Amino acid sequence: MTPQILRRRDVETTVGLSRSTIYHLISQGLFPAPIKLGKRAVGWRVSDIETWINEREVSWGNLQ
Repeated sequence: MTPQILRRRDVETTVGLSRSTIYHLISQGLFPAPIKLGKRAVGWRVSDIETWINEREVSWGNLQ
């Protein structure tokens, strides 16, 4: 099964963060890094983004 890939704009919409925030979190190791799709194209595995979102839900649940 081929993994589904999201492009940056789709990732921004899905997680509700801006491009600069996403790349800042990547640099801190707090967001999944993109995979290289071509010379100038990157994307994120849907499974990586879903895992990241689920981890946020667990974190927020522990704070409340």
